[in-house]
Amino acid sequence: MKAQDASLAFLYFRNGEYEKAASLYKSLHEKNPLNSNYLNYLIDCYQQTEKFNEVKSLLNTQLKKVPSQHYLNVELGYNYQLQHKKDSALIYYDKAVNSINKTSNQGYLIGRTFQSNYLLDYALLAYKKSMEVNPNANYNLQIAAIYGEKADIENMLNTYLNLVETNINYLPSVKTYIGKFISDDSENKTNIFLRKLLIQRMQNNPQNSWNQLLSWLFMQQKDYGKALIQEKALHKRNPSSLNNIIDLGFIAFENKSFSVSQDCFNYVLENTSIKEDEITAKLYLLQTDLELKAPIEEIEFKFQQLFNEYGKNRNTIGIQLIYADFLAFRKNEPEKAIAVLKNALKFPIDEFQKGSIKTKLADIYVFTNKFNTALIHYTQVQNNLKNHEIGQMARYKIAQTSYFKGDFEWAQSQLKILKSSTSQLISNDALDLNLLITDNALQDSLKIALKKYAIADLLSFQNKNKQAIDTLQNIITYFKGHPIEDESLFKQAQLFEKVNNFDDAIANYLKIIELNKEDILVDNAIYNLAELYLNKLYNNEKAQEYYKKIVFEYPSSIYLVDARKKFRKLRGDAIY
Repeated sequence: MKAQDASLAFLYFRNGEYEKAASLYKSLHEKNPLNSNYLNYLIDCYQQTEKFNEVKSLLNTQLKKVPSQHYLNVELGYNYQLQHKKDSALIYYDKAVNSINKTSNQGYLIGRTFQSNYLLDYALLAYKKSMEVNPNANYNLQIAAIYGEKADIENMLNTYLNLVETNINYLPSVKTYIGKFISDDSENKTNIFLRKLLIQRMQNNPQNSWNQLLSWLFMQQKDYGKALIQEKALHKRNPSSLNNIIDLGFIAFENKSFSVSQDCFNYVLENTSIKEDEITAKLYLLQTDLELKAPIEEIEFKFQQLFNEYGKNRNTIGIQLIYADFLAFRKNEPEKAIAVLKNALKFPIDEFQKGSIKTKLADIYVFTNKFNTALIHYTQVQNNLKNHEIGQMARYKIAQTSYFKGDFEWAQSQLKILKSSTSQLISNDALDLNLLITDNALQDSLKIALKKYAIADLLSFQNKNKQAIDTLQNIITYFKGHPIEDESLFKQAQLFEKVNNFDDAIANYLKIIELNKEDILVDNAIYNLAELYLNKLYNNEKAQEYYKKIVFEYPSSIYLVDARKKFRKLRGDAIY
């Protein structure tokens, strides 16, 4: 019965029915005078209905029954404060703080009560006094959180860093707490403070934790080169593991910071004798060559070197997967790629490796227009690894293949399931494809334009760039004013870049901007123009112009932080 009353009381409280809640909480408190939960809710109910005398009477009675509950003096003071009787409130606040001298074990409860009533300065005073009276007490996490609430960033950071300085085990927790205040923008106020404080501490009291935090901060800012400097310093002091540098290499690669990724894996090769680390490093260096469009003959030679050195077996499944992708999508030898993957399935491998191989096999079947065979393989993977990222990727590929075939309804049914995917990348891809289908089906019940666009998308996937460009041109010519027009211009521009037709790519991006400056693809077009001028045409002046446009005209763009960083660098600002 008591549990039912407590649930009903909370329901009334949550719904703002404080009179009804108070009646139940009063009964519960009288039967359970030591249950602070019931007492606190009863106080809240009375204060919400401005029954301040009842609160005063209730608290005084409770203090007579249990004089050791000194934290209730905070509640008495706050009850006066709600009545704008500040002088009376201060008497009780001071009484609560002074009680810590006699009963330091009450310090945490008193500090927390101040904190829950937003009396932050008194909460700080209570926690600090408790630590003075009892040197074994440690309320620095609470103190740092209060500084955060007060927006006192420097004191907050210093308190967190003091914790790490005294006990390295606090490092993961401190990263979590500080992570709520920093961003990927190196000009963020907290980022700047943290960087300065860490550098000061490295100079005054060198220890590994400062390098670790500085590396972590640089990684949040995507300054992977600076993170590597810190990780190398850490490795020189403790050469037992290269895992952090390997992880940094992965992250840099995923974020297309290929030169840093190469530096990471070259460093690994120079400093390891572990076979698994060697294979990983060489594989990622080879993948970087693929991304940077190294000559096909050179890449083929490097693959054969790897196979000669490490063999084709269960330990080199990762190499075989990437080799099959290279054969199909770069050398246009899909049959050889299929043979490599079918052979890899014969090794004694786990379900996750099988899932990866079958997914890649299905990709190649899509590449060769064998959609039904591809769907069978994707479905097998999705059924076997439902809750794993590999299974979710297979579901996305089922949707994508259905979209290529023009079966938009089935594609969308799969994409809707993926909205809540644990992988942010898969979830975002699913949302983007779902949005593309939805936006471009509204004005065209027969979906003619969308079907043509899906064909162009498939041709692009199959590296039939000329046919894809021509198909998109057909859409641009015959579907002017249709929502698919800007999508087609953008996709065509990307393909123009792929085939080094930079003038036409620029023309397309400019058309997107001219069509509608509020369009969702405009900031993408501007950013791509900046990147094109910077990385392909080496025209820093034009690149700076377009980065500046993002910074000052599109402040909500996802490219803002990167554009600002590159704009400032091109302008000649000092970047720390």
